[in-house]
Amino acid sequence: MNDLRYGVIGAGMMGLEHMRNLRLLEGVRVTAVADPHAASRAWASLAAQEAGDPISLYAQPREMLAREALDAVIVSTPNATHASILQPILETDLHVLVEKPLCTTLDDARRTVEAADRHGGVFWVGMEYRYMPPVARLLEELRAGAVGRLRMLAIREHRMPFLPKVGDWNRFAIQTGGTLVEKCCHFFDLMRLLTNEEPVRIYASAGQDVNHLDECYDGRVPDILDNAFTIVDFDGGARALLDLCMFAEGSRNREEIAATGDAGKLECFIPDSTLVIGKRNPRSIESRPIPVEQRILEAGFHHGSTYYQHVRFQRAIREGGAAEVSAHDGMLAVAMGVAAERSAATGHPVEMRELGF
Repeated sequence: MNDLRYGVIGAGMMGLEHMRNLRLLEGVRVTAVADPHAASRAWASLAAQEAGDPISLYAQPREMLAREALDAVIVSTPNATHASILQPILETDLHVLVEKPLCTTLDDARRTVEAADRHGGVFWVGMEYRYMPPVARLLEELRAGAVGRLRMLAIREHRMPFLPKVGDWNRFAIQTGGTLVEKCCHFFDLMRLLTNEEPVRIYASAGQDVNHLDECYDGRVPDILDNAFTIVDFDGGARALLDLCMFAEGSRNREEIAATGDAGKLECFIPDSTLVIGKRNPRSIESRPIPVEQRILEAGFHHGSTYYQHVRFQRAIREGGAAEVSAHDGMLAVAMGVAAERSAATGHPVEMRELGF
């Protein structure tokens, strides 16, 4: 079959990660990049030259869409721009992978879902964490009944602070949706996936206690949360906890997941890349390494997940399948983040029905 021709909108850190991972796949080519920031276009051009792949560069996405013959588009622009950038794309039949979060507000997310439902191509939301190999193996064991009925899910991300971005857009909640939307939509998506249930109630205790307090941009001090505990009750009786700390560079593992049921417990650790399977009766504990090829690890910052996500995205395009992470999934992850941000601000639990879910 002919190579799939990709255009990338947004050539920042994540856009370049997508380009590096697409180069590892057979049957795809990045042929065009659009970004209003001249330095970002230069980075994309350099990355393409190093790979020996000529690309066309555009300052505006609409110009790229009008001039280029494309099969698929990757949208990896700042969060608050997703809704407006997706609008003209969803009027075409191009296949789309949009980075998380789908949008920064529920109104934009709902409008995007309505447009995606009418869209003729594959529409995929970039929830990369699903595709980290240790997480994918944990899900397989969970679905196979390794822990019996899942009752408790605990997700921990202890990491470094937000990195600098073009225009410092990720320092302010109005542009990110807030940390519990911007960063934690990944984990709220994982909660729905792993429990196979829907959220009914969310309580968050959070603060901005360490990071960015000495920064000032045009007279504004950043207002993004840097730590939180968030509890989610699900409609099937499972409950989940997110433990987020963004001033924890001293951690051995950046992500840890524990899924505990009435028959046992599953744990995975990243970047140690291990899966631990524990049984209650008879008691046993087994640790399994989950290897990831070095070339795949070196292509990004998400433990190989960007590569494996693109494998699945390409398969859906070629085989005419549905997106594994739909616009509706993206909207629910945003809604959970919005509920968590509201709970953190008010000190009260938020019922998902208050948000229309």
